Amino acid sequence: MPQPPSPLDQAATDPPSLTARSTHLHAWLETAALPFWWEKGAASGGGFFERLGQDGEPMLADDRRARVQPRQVYCYVMSGAAGWNGPWPAAVEEGLSWFDATYRLEDGLYGNLANAEGLLIDPSFDLYNQAFALFAAAAVATAQPSRAAERELYALGILDRLKQVYAHPQAGFHEAMPPKEPLCSNPHMHLFEAAMAWEDVPDSSVRWAALVDEIADLALTRFIDGDTGALREFFDLNWRPMPGEKGRIVEPGHQFEWAWLLARWGERRQNGDALARARRLFDIGEAHGICADRKVAIMSLYDDFTVHNAMARLWPQTEWLKAAVRLALLGNTAERERYVASAHRALDALEPFLATPVKGLWWDKWPADAPMIDEPAPASTFYHIVCAVLELDWAAKRLERLREAG
Repeated sequence: MPQPPSPLDQAATDPPSLTARSTHLHAWLETAALPFWWEKGAASGGGFFERLGQDGEPMLADDRRARVQPRQVYCYVMSGAAGWNGPWPAAVEEGLSWFDATYRLEDGLYGNLANAEGLLIDPSFDLYNQAFALFAAAAVATAQPSRAAERELYALGILDRLKQVYAHPQAGFHEAMPPKEPLCSNPHMHLFEAAMAWEDVPDSSVRWAALVDEIADLALTRFIDGDTGALREFFDLNWRPMPGEKGRIVEPGHQFEWAWLLARWGERRQNGDALARARRLFDIGEAHGICADRKVAIMSLYDDFTVHNAMARLWPQTEWLKAAVRLALLGNTAERERYVASAHRALDALEPFLATPVKGLWWDKWPADAPMIDEPAPASTFYHIVCAVLELDWAAKRLERLREAG
């Protein structure tokens, strides 16, 4: 399938600066993606659709995962806070109201899956969904301070229920009750992200800082292998790596994502070990997780860093970008140049995924031996894109000031 020109192509012949590329990507977000996903990706009174076809039309028959609703809320509320003047308050209410009406259970937590008619067909517990409920609530509290107290009361109710029912006796949370394997690092990563977002909300509870530190310690002592420095995905009920192949999985995208989060936490807590671990995670992702031919981050490795799954998806490219710019701000001049160069490569890797016939959509999967898969764009990817755009904006301005200061 021929690939159309990238929507991010630069007219200038000189290599563009990180600031220029940030401006261009943000313009794509504000003029194409945000309006399009509101116009086509939201069902009036029915929340957000799961996917849009590459013709721009919603896939009406799709079942819809709970996580899509708070992720889309995050996209719109944080874009509004960053200055987008589109109808972001309406988008926020669309997602929040349908999320609660469709997925919220009697115990205050959220079910997993609804059908196209909005009936909950899978009420099972998934820690991942609760993490994004907390994350969206923090985003609303940040962008709309008048709602902060109400949103935090709601969020603390979710946290209380998680602690009461699903708390692991060592640290973190179980994935089910009664407990079952595997325990997973991925939902804890998003709980970590959500708790740090709450920690940034003025006058928020000190309980968020305690949760942040609990998960950071879990990552440093259990998720990250002490010998290789790589972060694993799946664990037994005692937080030991799962036996067999499952326990050996290492995802480059998550090496980058955890590097970004631990760099933030390490700077916040002045924890040098966390910063060193973040840099090592980044090094693993960059050295072993980038396809030499396509120049994109692939899905997964084994713990000896050989390839497990060479498929490339859009979201790891955004996490590569976020980690690169964050670490660039924490290094000396030489380190900064190294990470900025990597950020440019991450932007190069992202561009083919955004080169869709209809501007504002994206491709999701790029096989190792074939063109991009021509399939509908998943709404859940928007969260990764928006987070990367906002992180790049924030970091590029600061990096520019550092460069000018010499």
